[in-house]
Amino acid sequence: MWSEPAETGAGLFQKGVDARTHHVMEHPQIMPAAPPRRLAKRPARVAGSSGRGNVNVGRVNVAVVEAYTGLARRVLAGPARLGRTRLVAVDGPSGAGKSVFATRLADALAAVPGGGRPPLVRTDDLLDGWDDQLTFWDRLEEWVLGPVRAGRAGGYRRYSWVRRRFADRVVPVPAAPVLIVEGVSAARAAVRPELTLAVLVTAPAGLRLSRALARDGAQVLPELRRWHAGERAHFAADGTRAAVDLIVDGAPDVPHDPDRYYVRAGRRPGSDGVAGRRPGSDGVAG
Repeated sequence: MWSEPAETGAGLFQKGVDARTHHVMEHPQIMPAAPPRRLAKRPARVAGSSGRGNVNVGRVNVAVVEAYTGLARRVLAGPARLGRTRLVAVDGPSGAGKSVFATRLADALAAVPGGGRPPLVRTDDLLDGWDDQLTFWDRLEEWVLGPVRAGRAGGYRRYSWVRRRFADRVVPVPAAPVLIVEGVSAARAAVRPELTLAVLVTAPAGLRLSRALARDGAQVLPELRRWHAGERAHFAADGTRAAVDLIVDGAPDVPHDPDRYYVRAGRRPGSDGVAGRRPGSDGVAG
């Protein structure tokens, strides 16, 4: 994994900080110059974020809002580790906002000149029902990762949660410059050596449950509770939070354009069901 250096306090103000909300914006805003003495005494600690997508700058919490376009460019500039493909894993518990983040990152990659839209594989499409929460990986390896690693096109059959069987039609997965895999356990330890970028999307547990019920219906509540317990056990054993390059707030309260920007998240105790504490990252995101 690779990274950009942490910003200094001056760097944050060069990036642009809203003096009213103390939100770091991707583009500079017109604002009064900060007194040099305060900047010198209170450097930003970007690597050690905390709160709702906040970074501590002295005694001020600064929300870090970053552009999908910038992340897309860093991915394309990163090393290819799955054969000649840059593999991006978007992980996190159910209902956190993984699908939205993965789609917007794919949109940003498609908008980069010469980039092209990457294939996006959602692991929910590869599960053989509720009981296949974590045991689907051999299927992903055989159908997608193995062929792409060898420079060949892969393909998978999408599971129908209504008919409870896999469809006959094969969804092609080309050996493109970038491949995004999104779903619970997508950034698991087994694949980390081949990842260019590992992302964890988080959100409060209550909100995640309400999102899932709104999407799938109240009738799945018993299965959802078992699913959430399985997620917690997996993330605790896997050490996911400590291993990823970027943690994203899937329910930010920071004003921003969600189609173009995401909010880097810190630890909110008990909020996301992902155990462990993330140390300084060595991956793509800076």
